[in-house]
Formats: sequence, structure tokens, C-alpha cells
Amino acid sequence: MADVAARAQSRKQRDAIPRPVPRLSRLAVERAMSSHDQIAAILGSEILRGIHRPGDNMPPEPDLITRFQVSRTVMREVMKTLAAKGLVVSKTRIGTRVRDPLHWNFFDVDVLVWRVRIGLDDDFMRSLTEIRRALEPAAAALAAQRRSVNDLAQLRQYVREMGHSGHSRQSFAEADLDFHLAIGTASGNPLLRSLASVIEAALVASFSHSSPVDDASDHEITVNSHAAIVDAIEARNEPAAAAAMLKVIDIGVRRIDSTRKRRGSKP
Repeated sequence: MADVAARAQSRKQRDAIPRPVPRLSRLAVERAMSSHDQIAAILGSEILRGIHRPGDNMPPEPDLITRFQVSRTVMREVMKTLAAKGLVVSKTRIGTRVRDPLHWNFFDVDVLVWRVRIGLDDDFMRSLTEIRRALEPAAAALAAQRRSVNDLAQLRQYVREMGHSGHSRQSFAEADLDFHLAIGTASGNPLLRSLASVIEAALVASFSHSSPVDDASDHEITVNSHAAIVDAIEARNEPAAAAAMLKVIDIGVRRIDSTRKRRGSKP
């Protein structure tokens, strides 16, 4: 009985420890938002869905104020937010018009949040992959050139975390994201490090289809392929680091394709 009581007390103490906010919370789960953020998310998502089409005017301000039951000040701030993200443009005597998608800022984390939540089609998934293939191998190569001892230690730690058994899709994705962000940091290039939202969107979209933790063999292959990146970075082998990063990205793409084919073959 004493052992049972001791274990219960231990669990209670452990559960009382505050848990860190998940790295992927912005894209993977809902978060508390102000009325301004909620309205911006609704209207931004409607633009991305094509409910408000490029070249068309947004509904008149009085109609939006009535719809959302907010002040004119709040609604104008919402439109300024959407304009800053390249989604709309306001002109005197014309109104607020939806801009061509060429002007939409898909590197903006909120725009990516909205895009992920309404669903990513094949074209957008391909675009995410193309950006990753173009830039992440370059980040790995720079990391091989510039990495510090601390960078290596951090990368090894994230690989170990990815290798733990008992991961959920979410927890593995968080360790995976930490690893890729650490590569950006080790590259010494702040612009590459700012790709976080793109990598995050790609990972969330990928793990919504399938995850390495769904299969023990796939899990091992994925962890080992990430370890190979660190080995190349530690050896200061820039071409090998870039090639290893490209392999990791392509493994994820093949996993998604394989999962889609299996689902598509089911009656």
C-alpha cells in the first residue's frame, strides 16, 4: 500500500509540472485569439478559399461591421492586417479589393496557418517541397562550414529525441521541427532561420497524412537519415550535408505519396 501511495504522489507531482507549449501549436491546434485576429482569420481564409475572388471588392464596411458586430475601428484594423499580408488593397472611391495571388505573402505565418487549416492541395504541397529542396540543403551546407560545438551538441540531442520510442505524431513532429530550426541557426544565416513557418507548415501537413512513428522501420530510417546530416556537418563536408538534407526531405515526400496511394486503392 505504501508503494501504491508513493507512486500516486509521484504522478501527482509530475502532473503538476507545467508542460511547455508545443512548438507546432500555431499550426497544429487552435489558439486563443482576439476578435481582431478571429475576424482576420475568417476573412483571410475566405480569400484563400476563393469566396472573395481576386479583383473583386470585399463586402462594404457597414456589412462587415454588422456581420461581426464590431466597431469601425476594429474592422479597419483588420483590413490593414490583411493588406499588410498582401491579400487586399484599399483605394479611395474604389473600396477594398482582393489582390492577385501573386501578391499574397505565403511566408507570413498567419497566412500559412490559414492555408494549412483549410487544407493543402497537391499544388501547394509541391510548392512547399520545392522551397524546402531549394533552401534547406543550402542551410545544411552552410552549417557544415560554420557550425560550433554547441550547434553539434544541440543537433545530436534532437536526433536522440527523435529516436525515442513512444512518440505521438505531434511529439515527433516537434522534435523534427526543432532539428530543422537548429540547422537554420547553425547556418549562421538569419534569413534561412526565418524559414521556420514554411518548414513548420510542411511538417504539419506531412504528419497529417502519415508519420514515421506509424511504422518502426520507417521511424529508424528517418532518425538515421537525420543523424547522417549531423555526421556530415560535424565532418565539415558541405556537399554531403546538402545531399543528406535533400534525402530527408524526399523521404517525407515519398511517405506522403505512398500513404495517398494506399488510401486511394481502398474501396
